[in-house]
Amino acid sequence: MAITIYHNPRCSKSRQTLALLEEKGAKPIIKEYLNDAPSVDELNEILSMLSMEPRDLMRKNETEYKENNLDNHALSRDELIAAMVANPKLIERPIVINNGKAAMGRPPESVLDIL
Repeated sequence: MAITIYHNPRCSKSRQTLALLEEKGAKPIIKEYLNDAPSVDELNEILSMLSMEPRDLMRKNETEYKENNLDNHALSRDELIAAMVANPKLIERPIVINNGKAAMGRPPESVLDIL
């Protein structure tokens, strides 16, 4: 199975992670998630692979986080995931997936563990 990176070309950490993968000889599938948001099922799978809850994968300083009151702890897991699907800017990046494992590219070197 090919390596996949959920990538934002405007993000320096995402660019660094992609460059590191390419340095290691990987030819990842690049998913520009801001233009092609992951589905609810994809996000559930990614969260499971990362052993994270939705809020752990959210960019809490984004305007969309504040405007949608996503800091409300009464919101369910499904509601938080739906917010990330509707506003993919909320998803922390980059995320690399390889052979059923996932890693956050923060720092970029952390993705080497799943190659």
